[in-house]
Amino acid sequence: MTKNLKNQFVGAFCAAMLLFVLAGTAFADQTRGPVTNLPLPRYVSLKASKANVRRGPSLTHRIDWVYTRRSMPLEITAEHGHWRRVRDMEGAGGWVHYSLLSGVRTVVVEQDMLPLTVRPESNTPSVAHLELGVVARLGECNADWCKISSGGYKGWAPKEVLWGVSADELRE
Repeated sequence: MTKNLKNQFVGAFCAAMLLFVLAGTAFADQTRGPVTNLPLPRYVSLKASKANVRRGPSLTHRIDWVYTRRSMPLEITAEHGHWRRVRDMEGAGGWVHYSLLSGVRTVVVEQDMLPLTVRPESNTPSVAHLELGVVARLGECNADWCKISSGGYKGWAPKEVLWGVSADELRE
């Protein structure tokens, strides 16, 4: 290989690597909220017992519906100023003012009569059974199980039957 050809190859390789790094940085920036710099999407809960869900991020936008279930988990998918675009477990969404949201993590039970187990294993005793749609507070999570609490009961539930926690999310 001639020296000139080698220099061209090295130059092209360096340019390609620079583009790769810049593209990776741009992708990383897209997964962070422009206002809070927190990950997007992310889960939160409804702080208020009533929250207007609007078409856009301002008070001048039309109210599409009203959330009326305090502590309901929501997924934030976008940020604009003091507004957060959220999505609920049914896929419905809109813009909610950030003051109506809380960082306290909750989940919705997606299996009727879900057994809460003593340990994160299916063959351990149950401490309670939760009905479909129950909102529970989220505790620690390993790869497949999460510790949740509701109605004075605490126990472990399979992550796959909970809405409000990512499949790959680990919590201590």
